Amino acid sequence: MKAPIKIFAGSNSEYLADKIAEAAGLQVGESSIVRFSDGEFETCYEETVRGAHVFIIQSTYPPTDNLMELLLMIDAAKRASAYKVCAVIPYFGFARQDRKDRPRVAIGAKLVANLLMAAGVDRVMTMDLHADQIQGFFDIPVDHLYGSSVLLPYIESLKLDNLVIASPDMGGSKRANAYAKYLKSGLAICHKSREKANVVGEMTAIGDVDGKNVVIIDDMIDTAGTIAKAANMLKEKGARTVRAIASHAVLSGPAIERIESSALEEVVFTDSIPLKSTCPKIKELSIADIFAKTILNVYNCQSISSNFIL
Repeated sequence: MKAPIKIFAGSNSEYLADKIAEAAGLQVGESSIVRFSDGEFETCYEETVRGAHVFIIQSTYPPTDNLMELLLMIDAAKRASAYKVCAVIPYFGFARQDRKDRPRVAIGAKLVANLLMAAGVDRVMTMDLHADQIQGFFDIPVDHLYGSSVLLPYIESLKLDNLVIASPDMGGSKRANAYAKYLKSGLAICHKSREKANVVGEMTAIGDVDGKNVVIIDDMIDTAGTIAKAANMLKEKGARTVRAIASHAVLSGPAIERIESSALEEVVFTDSIPLKSTCPKIKELSIADIFAKTILNVYNCQSISSNFIL
């Protein structure tokens, strides 16, 4: 007899789990959290998971309670005799710490991978990792999905002439180039120097943007310093319009204010992270369908490559 499928949600990803479950024709299972007065908490499944193929949906954006809750839910499922446990992590936190870029720093992404495997997870499903090589930090299957599945159709729906896809920095040039090839558009790359983390120094553009409709592509927007500075610089160089498309709406600190006061026409995100605040320039697209299809394909031992555009 085939193992039953069950979907559960971490407390801060219930909004997305509900949409994924609905798209998959399933229901989110019952779970609870007991919180102690000192901040410690305990997770519990309120229904049996014995012999089930369990999918736990939880993005690990700050605070770290989201990561800890996911680890506890994985451990609880394994101890309750679940057949398989898959961690569905639309936004994989600590992914920016993928290497030692200076002495005496941690490789946080590898540590998180170790923690997930130590908790007993059998599979990880995520989207638009900050660095593709993080998949290699795991010794278990990793399904790396792409926000392009919903972001590319949106760009096409805008029907922009003289389109140029731009990368906000050199690190994102591979992603921007893939979008530009698919859309048969021009390509521009913004070159920046950082004074320190989250602080952008000088910036210039490589490529022709004069009279063009520019769409900046990135995996995440945190403080919006890079995106806002890039948009203003591209506008100064003659761009007709400037938009930004990103998978993850981290949006910390002065991000909203910077977006509002920048030359950006609009900023489009997926719903991998819930929007804590917003403004008229921000638009959100749902990734529920792509995750629902992938979850069902994994459960039914079918290929997931048909779910990718890029």
